[in-house]
Amino acid sequence: MFPEGGADFQVNLCALAALVGVLAYAVLGGADFGGGVWDLCAMGPRRREQRLAIQRAMGPVWEANHVWLIFIVVMLFTCFPSGYAALGIALFLPFHLALLGIMLRGASFIFRSYQSGQQSAAAQNSPWGIVFGVASTITPVLLGAAFGVVTEGAIRVAEDGTVSVSQPYPWLSAYCLANGLLALATCAYLAAVYLTLETSGELQEDFRRRAILAGTATAGLAGIVLWLAWREAPWFFFRLLNLRTLPLVVTGLACFAGSAGAVFSRRFTWARRFAICEVGLLLLGWGYAQYPYLVYPDISLSAVAAPPATLGFVLWSLPCGGIVLLPSLWLLMRVFKSSEVLAAEASEM
Repeated sequence: MFPEGGADFQVNLCALAALVGVLAYAVLGGADFGGGVWDLCAMGPRRREQRLAIQRAMGPVWEANHVWLIFIVVMLFTCFPSGYAALGIALFLPFHLALLGIMLRGASFIFRSYQSGQQSAAAQNSPWGIVFGVASTITPVLLGAAFGVVTEGAIRVAEDGTVSVSQPYPWLSAYCLANGLLALATCAYLAAVYLTLETSGELQEDFRRRAILAGTATAGLAGIVLWLAWREAPWFFFRLLNLRTLPLVVTGLACFAGSAGAVFSRRFTWARRFAICEVGLLLLGWGYAQYPYLVYPDISLSAVAAPPATLGFVLWSLPCGGIVLLPSLWLLMRVFKSSEVLAAEASEM
Protein backbone atom coordinates (compact mmCIF):
# COMPACT_ATOMS: atom_id res chain seq x y z
CA MET A 1 0.00 0.00 0.00
CA PHE A 2 2.78 2.43 0.88
CA PRO A 3 5.68 2.49 -1.59
CA GLU A 4 8.98 3.28 0.04
CA GLY A 5 10.56 6.68 -0.55
CA GLY A 6 9.46 9.63 -2.61
CA ALA A 7 6.42 11.89 -2.56
CA ASP A 8 3.94 9.00 -2.68
CA PHE A 9 5.25 7.71 0.62
CA GLN A 10 4.69 11.12 2.24
CA VAL A 11 1.18 11.35 0.76
CA ASN A 12 0.24 7.95 2.14
CA LEU A 13 1.65 8.69 5.58
CA CYS A 14 -0.32 11.94 5.77
CA ALA A 15 -3.49 10.14 4.66
CA LEU A 16 -2.89 7.46 7.27
CA ALA A 17 -2.42 10.10 9.98
CA ALA A 18 -5.74 11.71 9.01
CA LEU A 19 -7.41 8.28 9.15
CA VAL A 20 -6.01 7.72 12.65
CA GLY A 21 -7.65 11.01 13.61
CA VAL A 22 -10.96 9.74 12.21
CA LEU A 23 -10.61 6.54 14.27
CA ALA A 24 -9.89 8.48 17.46
CA TYR A 25 -12.78 10.88 16.92
CA ALA A 26 -15.15 7.99 16.19
CA VAL A 27 -14.41 6.01 19.36
CA LEU A 28 -14.11 9.05 21.66
CA GLY A 29 -16.21 11.84 20.20
CA GLY A 30 -18.73 9.32 18.89
CA ALA A 31 -19.44 8.16 22.43
CA ASP A 32 -20.10 11.79 23.41
CA PHE A 33 -22.75 12.06 20.70
CA GLY A 34 -24.24 8.80 21.91
CA GLY A 35 -24.34 10.15 25.45
CA GLY A 36 -26.47 13.02 24.17
CA VAL A 37 -28.82 10.54 22.52
CA TRP A 38 -29.36 8.68 25.79
CA ASP A 39 -29.73 11.97 27.65
CA LEU A 40 -32.58 12.88 25.29
CA CYS A 41 -34.10 9.40 25.69
CA ALA A 42 -33.71 9.19 29.48
CA MET A 43 -36.84 7.72 31.03
CA GLY A 44 -38.17 5.78 33.95
CA PRO A 45 -37.75 6.29 37.70
CA ARG A 46 -33.97 6.79 37.32
CA ARG A 47 -34.21 9.40 34.58
CA ARG A 48 -32.39 12.05 36.60
CA GLU A 49 -29.68 9.60 37.68
CA GLN A 50 -29.17 8.52 34.05
CA ARG A 51 -28.63 12.12 32.97
CA LEU A 52 -26.28 12.80 35.86
CA ALA A 53 -24.25 9.72 34.95
CA ILE A 54 -23.96 10.92 31.35
CA GLN A 55 -22.97 14.40 32.48
CA ARG A 56 -20.31 13.10 34.85
CA ALA A 57 -18.91 10.73 32.24
CA MET A 58 -18.69 13.42 29.56
CA GLY A 59 -17.86 16.46 31.68
CA PRO A 60 -14.08 16.07 32.00
CA VAL A 61 -13.36 14.87 28.44
CA TRP A 62 -15.93 16.10 25.90
CA GLU A 63 -13.93 19.21 24.93
CA ALA A 64 -10.69 17.24 24.70
CA ASN A 65 -12.29 14.76 22.31
CA HIS A 66 -12.82 17.54 19.74
CA VAL A 67 -9.04 17.78 19.43
CA TRP A 68 -9.33 14.91 16.97
CA LEU A 69 -11.88 16.72 14.81
CA ILE A 70 -9.57 19.73 14.65
CA PHE A 71 -6.68 17.42 13.82
CA ILE A 72 -8.62 15.87 10.91
CA VAL A 73 -9.56 19.26 9.47
CA VAL A 74 -5.99 20.60 9.76
CA MET A 75 -4.54 17.48 8.12
CA LEU A 76 -6.98 17.69 5.20
CA PHE A 77 -6.64 21.37 4.36
CA THR A 78 -2.86 21.35 4.88
CA CYS A 79 -1.96 18.11 3.14
CA PHE A 80 -4.79 17.82 0.58
CA PRO A 81 -5.98 21.43 0.06
CA SER A 82 -7.79 21.11 -3.26
CA GLY A 83 -9.49 17.91 -2.09
CA TYR A 84 -10.55 19.64 1.12
CA ALA A 85 -11.94 22.50 -0.96
CA ALA A 86 -13.95 20.10 -3.14
CA LEU A 87 -15.43 18.43 -0.06
CA GLY A 88 -16.25 21.80 1.46
CA ILE A 89 -18.06 22.92 -1.69
CA ALA A 90 -19.98 19.71 -2.35
CA LEU A 91 -20.92 19.11 1.29
CA PHE A 92 -21.30 22.72 2.40
CA LEU A 93 -24.78 22.31 3.87
CA PRO A 94 -24.36 19.06 5.88
CA PHE A 95 -20.90 20.09 7.12
CA HIS A 96 -22.09 23.48 8.35
CA LEU A 97 -25.21 22.02 9.94
CA ALA A 98 -23.00 19.46 11.70
CA LEU A 99 -20.70 22.23 12.95
CA LEU A 100 -23.75 24.15 14.17
CA GLY A 101 -24.88 21.01 16.00
CA ILE A 102 -21.45 20.62 17.62
CA MET A 103 -21.50 24.22 18.82
CA LEU A 104 -25.08 24.01 20.10
CA ARG A 105 -24.50 20.78 21.98
CA GLY A 106 -21.38 22.21 23.62
CA ALA A 107 -23.09 25.41 24.74
CA SER A 108 -26.25 23.62 25.90
CA PHE A 109 -24.21 21.02 27.79
CA ILE A 110 -22.52 23.77 29.81
CA PHE A 111 -25.72 25.69 30.49
CA ARG A 112 -27.63 22.56 31.45
CA SER A 113 -24.84 21.42 33.80
CA TYR A 114 -25.58 24.40 36.07
CA GLN A 115 -29.13 23.13 36.51
CA SER A 116 -28.26 19.46 37.00
CA GLY A 117 -28.06 19.68 40.77
CA GLN A 118 -31.59 21.03 41.07
CA GLN A 119 -34.42 18.69 41.97
CA SER A 120 -37.24 20.59 40.28
CA ALA A 121 -39.12 19.24 37.30
CA ALA A 122 -38.18 22.37 35.38
CA ALA A 123 -34.49 21.59 35.85
CA GLN A 124 -34.94 17.98 34.74
CA ASN A 125 -36.80 19.10 31.60
CA SER A 126 -34.58 22.08 30.83
CA PRO A 127 -34.76 23.42 27.26
CA TRP A 128 -30.96 23.24 27.24
CA GLY A 129 -31.17 19.51 27.79
CA ILE A 130 -33.48 19.17 24.80
CA VAL A 131 -31.11 21.23 22.63
CA PHE A 132 -28.20 19.08 23.80
CA GLY A 133 -29.99 15.84 22.98
CA VAL A 134 -31.37 16.95 19.60
CA ALA A 135 -28.01 18.37 18.47
CA SER A 136 -26.26 15.19 19.60
CA THR A 137 -28.71 13.13 17.54
CA ILE A 138 -28.67 15.17 14.35
CA THR A 139 -24.91 15.73 14.11
CA PRO A 140 -23.79 12.09 13.69
CA VAL A 141 -26.60 11.56 11.17
CA LEU A 142 -25.25 14.46 9.10
CA LEU A 143 -21.66 13.24 9.33
CA GLY A 144 -22.72 9.70 8.40
CA ALA A 145 -24.71 11.00 5.44
CA ALA A 146 -21.65 12.96 4.26
CA PHE A 147 -19.66 9.73 4.50
CA GLY A 148 -22.28 8.14 2.26
CA VAL A 149 -21.90 10.89 -0.35
CA VAL A 150 -18.13 10.36 -0.42
CA THR A 151 -18.34 6.58 -0.80
CA GLU A 152 -21.19 6.74 -3.30
CA GLY A 153 -19.08 8.65 -5.81
CA ALA A 154 -21.61 11.49 -5.94
CA ILE A 155 -18.97 14.26 -5.93
CA ARG A 156 -17.45 15.05 -9.33
CA VAL A 157 -14.64 17.44 -10.26
CA ALA A 158 -14.29 18.62 -13.86
CA GLU A 159 -10.95 19.23 -15.57
CA ASP A 160 -11.25 22.96 -14.93
CA GLY A 161 -11.76 22.30 -11.19
CA THR A 162 -15.52 22.84 -11.11
CA VAL A 163 -17.14 20.81 -8.34
CA SER A 164 -20.58 19.30 -8.84
CA VAL A 165 -22.77 16.63 -7.26
CA SER A 166 -24.84 13.92 -8.90
CA GLN A 167 -28.14 15.40 -7.65
CA PRO A 168 -29.21 18.57 -5.81
CA TYR A 169 -29.15 16.98 -2.34
CA PRO A 170 -27.17 13.73 -2.59
CA TRP A 171 -26.97 13.33 1.21
CA LEU A 172 -30.73 12.70 1.24
CA SER A 173 -30.49 9.49 -0.83
CA ALA A 174 -31.54 6.24 0.84
CA TYR A 175 -27.93 5.04 0.98
CA CYS A 176 -26.63 8.24 2.58
CA LEU A 177 -29.45 8.45 5.12
CA ALA A 178 -28.88 4.80 6.04
CA ASN A 179 -25.21 5.65 6.66
CA GLY A 180 -26.34 8.52 8.87
CA LEU A 181 -28.60 6.28 10.92
CA LEU A 182 -25.84 3.68 11.20
CA ALA A 183 -23.47 6.35 12.53
CA LEU A 184 -26.10 7.39 15.08
CA ALA A 185 -26.73 3.81 16.23
CA THR A 186 -22.98 3.16 16.52
CA CYS A 187 -22.49 6.27 18.65
CA ALA A 188 -25.39 5.23 20.88
CA TYR A 189 -23.92 1.74 21.25
CA LEU A 190 -20.47 3.05 22.18
CA ALA A 191 -21.93 5.42 24.76
CA ALA A 192 -24.10 2.75 26.37
CA VAL A 193 -21.19 0.30 26.56
CA TYR A 194 -18.88 2.94 28.06
CA LEU A 195 -21.51 3.97 30.61
CA THR A 196 -21.91 0.41 31.90
CA LEU A 197 -18.36 0.78 33.21
CA GLU A 198 -19.05 4.13 34.87
CA THR A 199 -22.21 3.12 36.73
CA SER A 200 -23.32 0.33 39.05
CA GLY A 201 -26.42 -1.45 40.26
CA GLU A 202 -29.75 -0.73 38.59
CA LEU A 203 -28.29 2.22 36.71
CA GLN A 204 -25.74 -0.07 35.12
CA GLU A 205 -28.55 -2.39 34.05
CA ASP A 206 -30.35 0.56 32.46
CA PHE A 207 -27.36 1.23 30.22
CA ARG A 208 -26.84 -2.46 29.57
CA ARG A 209 -30.36 -2.65 28.15
CA ARG A 210 -29.65 0.41 26.04
CA ALA A 211 -26.47 -1.20 24.75
CA ILE A 212 -28.46 -4.26 23.67
CA LEU A 213 -31.02 -2.06 21.93
CA ALA A 214 -28.41 0.06 20.15
CA GLY A 215 -26.31 -2.98 19.22
CA THR A 216 -29.33 -4.66 17.63
CA ALA A 217 -30.11 -1.48 15.68
CA THR A 218 -26.47 -1.21 14.58
CA ALA A 219 -26.42 -4.77 13.27
CA GLY A 220 -29.67 -4.30 11.34
CA LEU A 221 -28.61 -0.96 9.86
CA ALA A 222 -25.22 -2.35 8.85
CA GLY A 223 -26.99 -5.00 6.79
CA ILE A 224 -29.20 -2.36 5.17
CA VAL A 225 -26.19 -0.16 4.37
CA LEU A 226 -24.38 -3.07 2.74
CA TRP A 227 -27.41 -3.88 0.60
CA LEU A 228 -27.84 -0.26 -0.43
CA ALA A 229 -24.11 0.03 -1.16
CA TRP A 230 -24.41 -2.96 -3.50
CA ARG A 231 -27.17 -1.09 -5.35
CA GLU A 232 -26.00 2.55 -5.19
CA ALA A 233 -22.24 2.40 -4.53
CA PRO A 234 -21.10 -0.85 -6.19
CA TRP A 235 -17.48 0.25 -6.57
CA PHE A 236 -17.23 0.73 -2.80
CA PHE A 237 -19.18 -2.43 -2.00
CA PHE A 238 -16.88 -4.68 -4.04
CA ARG A 239 -13.69 -2.97 -2.84
CA LEU A 240 -14.84 -3.30 0.76
CA LEU A 241 -15.48 -7.02 0.37
CA ASN A 242 -12.52 -7.99 -1.82
CA LEU A 243 -9.69 -10.18 -0.59
CA ARG A 244 -7.57 -7.16 0.38
CA THR A 245 -10.03 -5.59 2.81
CA LEU A 246 -12.27 -8.52 3.73
CA PRO A 247 -10.05 -9.72 6.63
CA LEU A 248 -10.39 -6.31 8.30
CA VAL A 249 -14.16 -6.30 7.83
CA VAL A 250 -14.59 -9.85 9.08
CA THR A 251 -12.39 -9.21 12.11
CA GLY A 252 -14.37 -6.05 12.85
CA LEU A 253 -17.64 -7.98 12.70
CA ALA A 254 -16.15 -10.64 14.96
CA CYS A 255 -15.25 -7.90 17.47
CA PHE A 256 -18.84 -6.64 17.30
CA ALA A 257 -20.07 -10.15 18.07
CA GLY A 258 -17.57 -10.34 20.94
CA SER A 259 -18.75 -6.99 22.30
CA ALA A 260 -22.39 -8.05 22.11
CA GLY A 261 -21.62 -11.33 23.85
CA ALA A 262 -19.73 -9.50 26.58
CA VAL A 263 -22.68 -7.15 27.13
CA PHE A 264 -25.07 -10.07 27.49
CA SER A 265 -22.72 -11.82 29.93
CA ARG A 266 -22.05 -8.56 31.83
CA ARG A 267 -18.33 -8.51 31.09
CA PHE A 268 -18.37 -4.80 30.48
CA THR A 269 -14.61 -4.21 30.31
CA TRP A 270 -14.37 -6.68 27.43
CA ALA A 271 -17.46 -5.19 25.85
CA ARG A 272 -15.73 -1.81 25.66
CA ARG A 273 -12.51 -3.27 24.31
CA PHE A 274 -14.30 -5.21 21.60
CA ALA A 275 -16.47 -2.19 20.70
CA ILE A 276 -13.42 0.03 20.23
CA CYS A 277 -11.71 -2.63 18.09
CA GLU A 278 -14.89 -3.11 16.05
CA VAL A 279 -15.23 0.56 15.13
CA GLY A 280 -11.51 0.95 14.52
CA LEU A 281 -11.21 -2.08 12.24
CA LEU A 282 -14.30 -1.24 10.17
CA LEU A 283 -13.11 2.34 9.63
CA LEU A 284 -9.66 1.05 8.76
CA GLY A 285 -11.30 -1.27 6.24
CA TRP A 286 -13.13 1.72 4.76
CA GLY A 287 -9.88 3.65 4.43
CA TYR A 288 -8.16 0.70 2.78
CA ALA A 289 -11.07 0.23 0.37
CA GLN A 290 -11.13 3.96 -0.45
CA TYR A 291 -7.40 4.10 -1.21
CA PRO A 292 -5.97 5.68 -3.40
CA TYR A 293 -8.94 8.07 -3.58
CA LEU A 294 -9.87 10.83 -1.22
CA VAL A 295 -13.19 10.98 -3.07
CA TYR A 296 -13.99 8.45 -5.81
CA PRO A 297 -13.67 8.74 -8.81
CA ASP A 298 -12.10 12.16 -9.50
CA ILE A 299 -10.06 13.04 -6.41
CA SER A 300 -7.08 10.81 -5.82
CA LEU A 301 -4.77 11.45 -2.88
CA SER A 302 -1.70 12.03 -5.02
CA ALA A 303 -3.51 14.43 -7.38
CA VAL A 304 -4.65 16.79 -4.61
CA ALA A 305 -1.65 16.48 -2.29
CA ALA A 306 0.28 19.54 -1.16
CA PRO A 307 3.91 20.04 -2.26
CA PRO A 308 6.44 17.58 -0.79
CA ALA A 309 7.98 20.30 1.38
CA THR A 310 4.60 20.89 3.07
CA LEU A 311 3.96 17.19 3.56
CA GLY A 312 7.43 16.70 5.00
CA PHE A 313 6.96 19.56 7.46
CA VAL A 314 3.64 18.10 8.63
CA LEU A 315 5.11 14.64 9.09
CA TRP A 316 8.03 16.00 11.14
CA SER A 317 5.59 18.08 13.21
CA LEU A 318 3.33 15.16 14.15
CA PRO A 319 5.79 13.46 16.58
CA CYS A 320 6.52 16.83 18.22
CA GLY A 321 2.82 17.49 18.75
CA GLY A 322 2.22 13.93 19.88
CA ILE A 323 4.84 14.27 22.62
CA VAL A 324 2.71 17.02 24.16
CA LEU A 325 -0.82 15.87 23.26
CA LEU A 326 -0.82 12.15 24.02
CA PRO A 327 0.62 12.33 27.58
CA SER A 328 -1.81 15.19 28.31
CA LEU A 329 -4.78 13.10 27.20
CA TRP A 330 -3.49 10.12 29.18
CA LEU A 331 -3.19 12.28 32.30
CA LEU A 332 -6.70 13.66 31.78
CA MET A 333 -8.14 10.15 31.58
CA ARG A 334 -6.02 8.97 34.50
CA VAL A 335 -7.21 11.78 36.75
CA PHE A 336 -10.89 11.82 35.86
CA LYS A 337 -11.54 8.25 34.69
CA SER A 338 -9.76 6.17 37.33
CA SER A 339 -11.78 3.51 39.12
CA GLU A 340 -11.54 5.43 42.41
CA VAL A 341 -13.02 8.59 40.93
CA LEU A 342 -15.79 6.67 39.15
CA ALA A 343 -16.68 4.81 42.35
CA ALA A 344 -16.83 8.06 44.34
CA GLU A 345 -19.06 9.72 41.75
CA ALA A 346 -21.36 6.69 41.58
CA SER A 347 -21.79 6.75 45.35
CA GLU A 348 -22.87 10.40 45.21
CA MET A 349 -25.80 9.78 42.85
